[in-house]
Parts: sequence; C-alpha cells; structure tokens
Amino acid sequence: MDKLINDFSFGLFFWQILLFILLLWLLTKYAWKPILDAVNSREEGIKEALEQAEKAREEMAELKAGNEKILKEARAEREAMLKEARDIKDKLITEAKDEAKIQANNMIEMAKNSIELEKQSAITDLKNHVAELSVEIAEKVIKKELSAKDQQLDLIKKMLDEATLK
Repeated sequence: MDKLINDFSFGLFFWQILLFILLLWLLTKYAWKPILDAVNSREEGIKEALEQAEKAREEMAELKAGNEKILKEARAEREAMLKEARDIKDKLITEAKDEAKIQANNMIEMAKNSIELEKQSAITDLKNHVAELSVEIAEKVIKKELSAKDQQLDLIKKMLDEATLK
C-alpha cells in the first residue's frame, strides 16, 4: 500500500509538474505578453501624463512670468501717462497764469494811458478855461485902466518892451 500511495503520489507529482509547466508555457505564450504589454502601455501612459503635466507646469510658469511682465509694463505706462497728464496740467495752469498776468498788465497799461489822456484833456480844458478867464479879467482891467489915452500908450510901450525881452 505504501507503494501504491508512493506511486500515486509520484504520478500525482509528475502530473502536477507537467500541468504546471504547461500552464507556465500557456501563460507565457498567451497571458504574459498581453499582461506585460498592458503594464508597459500603462507605464508609458503614466510617463506621458507626467511629461504633459511638467510641460503644463512650465507653460503656466511662463504665462505667469509673461503676465507679470505685462502688468509691470502696464503699470509703467500708466505712471508715464499720469506724469504726462500732470505735466500738461501744470503747463496749462502756468500758461493760464502768464496769460492772465499779461492781460492784467495790458489792462493796467490801458487804464494808465486812459488816465493820462483824461489828465491831459483836463489840463488842456483847465488851461483854456484859465486863459478865457484871464482874457476876460484882462479885458475888464484894460477897459478900466485904458479909459485915458495916456495910459493906453504907456501900456503898449510896456508890453512891447516885455515881448522883446522874452
């Protein structure tokens, strides 16, 4: 019986090894290759996904740097525009002040000229009025003093002497 068990065990062992080898051969032929191909394919897919993620990260970094550069340029341009606007405002204010001063000086000069003309006109009117009054007074005085012929001749001589002296 022992022999039978041993023969049976040996036969069973032999068939198990034979089935194992056959299974290994079938797995190698039909299963290992598709499994390895699937694993390799999956590994390649993961590598590609990692590479794409790295590229995307680099592109994002480049975009961020580009955005920061654009923002800096926009800020610099804004500052330049504000400075230019302030300069234009200051220039316009200065020009307006200068123009106002020039107009004020012109108005003052015109007023001075007008005053001078009015003054000259008033002096001329005053001189004419004084001359008229003087002539009237002189006429009255002379009429009174020259009622005698002797007095007239003396006055004429005196006036001729004074006229030649001046």
